[in-house]
Amino acid sequence: MFVILVYDTAAERNPAVLRTCRQYLHWVQRSVFQGELSAAQYRNLSEALRRQLDLSYDSIRVYAIGSPHLVQIEAFGAELGHSDSVL
Repeated sequence: MFVILVYDTAAERNPAVLRTCRQYLHWVQRSVFQGELSAAQYRNLSEALRRQLDLSYDSIRVYAIGSPHLVQIEAFGAELGHSDSVL
């Protein structure tokens, strides 16, 4: 599945969330990641993030789409991330 993940966490948790997301997805914009994940990878990512969050304060939104070909992405401005292979 193709996943777009957006997070908004407390500043002290940002580095850990960023590292976890980078293990699974491509960084495309400050708190935004995207990429293809298997169901197992998605479960592992979700579990790792839930352990790092304060669920009463932090927020993560995940948009899961069946195929990257179903998503039309238009970007304006500076290109912040890249789409190289993860790991």
